[in-house]
Amino acid sequence: MTGDAARLVLASGSATRRTMLEAAGIDVTVSPADVDEAAIRDRLLSDNPAVPHARIALALAEEKAKAVSTQQKDALVIGADQVLSFEGSLFEKPRDMDDARASLMTLRGKPHTLHSAVALAVNGETVWHDTAEAHLTMRAFSNAALDAYLARVGDVVLTSVGAYQIEGPAIQLFAAVEGDHATILGMPLLPLVTELVRRGVLAS
Repeated sequence: MTGDAARLVLASGSATRRTMLEAAGIDVTVSPADVDEAAIRDRLLSDNPAVPHARIALALAEEKAKAVSTQQKDALVIGADQVLSFEGSLFEKPRDMDDARASLMTLRGKPHTLHSAVALAVNGETVWHDTAEAHLTMRAFSNAALDAYLARVGDVVLTSVGAYQIEGPAIQLFAAVEGDHATILGMPLLPLVTELVRRGVLAS
């Protein structure tokens, strides 16, 4: 696909991912994918309980990209997703504030891994993908610090796996962060940029 044919579509309603792309000078049309993420995740785990969690993130990113690309003929569709892995288990977005509190208390004082994936699809077929991971450790914060954090950010914690957005006040909960910032935010951006340059979508 060359620059004159490249209509970029982001198959995600994530404001963070859109902002990342726009900040990088990449113009996209947003068309959130309608896929059953829980069903995809559960099917993979049912087929193989030991499936690498990075593979789950990639499957979700690919399914989003493919779903939207079947509706957006000849567009180059970007799909992305992220999962949080903690001691062999996957975390999901919290159902409510009590669930968010429980998630953060479980992660408190311990390391976890974020697996982020990005995929490109055209006309229902994946044409490229990449995955990356970041390792984060929360500090042993007090209950008072947790209460203050939840009171400050409110329901926004329900939109993120792990009940935090590290680019905001949640950074106060962390002791160590190892990994690319874009990966932590939910999309391996540099590999995507490199691929868009290779395809002639961005200037070389």
